[in-house]
Amino acid sequence: MRKGENIYKRKDGRWEGRFIKRRTSKKKIVYGYVYGKKYQEVKEKLAHIKSLQKEKPEISSEKNDGEYIAWLFKHYLPSIEGKVKESTYSTYFRLVSIHIEPFFKDKSFSEITDETVQEFVDVLLQQQLQNSSIRLVLSFLKQSVSAALRQEYLTKNPIQHIQLPKEKRHNVHALTLKQQQELEDLARQSDYGLPILVSLYSGLRIGEICGLTWADVDFEQQTIKVNRTVSRIMCQNINSRKTKVIVSSPKTDSSQRTVIIPKILCTYLLDMKEVSTSPYLVSARYGMTEPRVINYRFKKIIANSKFSDIHFHALRHTFATRCLEQGMDIATLSRLLGHQSIKLTLDTYSDSTLNQKKKEIEKLNFLF
Repeated sequence: MRKGENIYKRKDGRWEGRFIKRRTSKKKIVYGYVYGKKYQEVKEKLAHIKSLQKEKPEISSEKNDGEYIAWLFKHYLPSIEGKVKESTYSTYFRLVSIHIEPFFKDKSFSEITDETVQEFVDVLLQQQLQNSSIRLVLSFLKQSVSAALRQEYLTKNPIQHIQLPKEKRHNVHALTLKQQQELEDLARQSDYGLPILVSLYSGLRIGEICGLTWADVDFEQQTIKVNRTVSRIMCQNINSRKTKVIVSSPKTDSSQRTVIIPKILCTYLLDMKEVSTSPYLVSARYGMTEPRVINYRFKKIIANSKFSDIHFHALRHTFATRCLEQGMDIATLSRLLGHQSIKLTLDTYSDSTLNQKKKEIEKLNFLF
């Protein structure tokens, strides 16, 4: 028995309503169904679904992309632009363009299944991407899938049962005390050594150092306020290799912090301020500097030293290692570093914390 448009009386006594859910990339219709004990109930459900479908954007592509990729570029990415940091959006855009689009370019939503996504993970592994990079790609994929589920482009979450690669813990490379002393000597002899000493005695990230102004330093309280970071990001065009420098808030809320600095750094900065002609602690010809410039200057300073192959980030690790060696508790160190959680600090410096625990336990030998 049928009554009304696409509403049928079933053999079990219920009413069934049918609607067009979507069309595949080959224009095949995929139907959806609603049920109810009364005809009017089903009619109202269909009316509600049709009103939601009017609000939902049509997926079309000027290229030969499948539904999912067309939706990502035309709807999802534009919907989050402005809601996330510019550097984060740039990262997402590159992830889609470099990793996600090549694999999913001809796939409809109905073709995105557990098996498809697991195959995608295996392809990333074959490309020998780092585990952290794979997890970043999958994190974005998960966010976009959640949005597609909410908008009813997908009916099932295809990421629920994905097997991720095991995280590999990388050893932290910190300078020894002797190396640190040699590096400090080189830094003090150079006109560009300020970032090195700031990182060694505060643990600030290179982008955070770039954004520091003299107004951020409180010499009386011996503190530095971290409230901006400088980074260079790729422009949002996969065919372009152009980049630009942006100034933004630190990467997380915990990164926006006040760092207490030791007197040795405070004294050094006070001397530097007296001869500075810029509002920034570290400056370039046109004012504020950027990470690429600091890295270039750093490599030039250490070019002929015994540790010429170290990265600037090793100075932050050195700061953390010295703090732990002096008995600083992990919670305090985590706040100074601007980590999002104590667990992150523990995972990063597990070897250093273990060495410190051994030293503390050794003290039990001398109780009596």
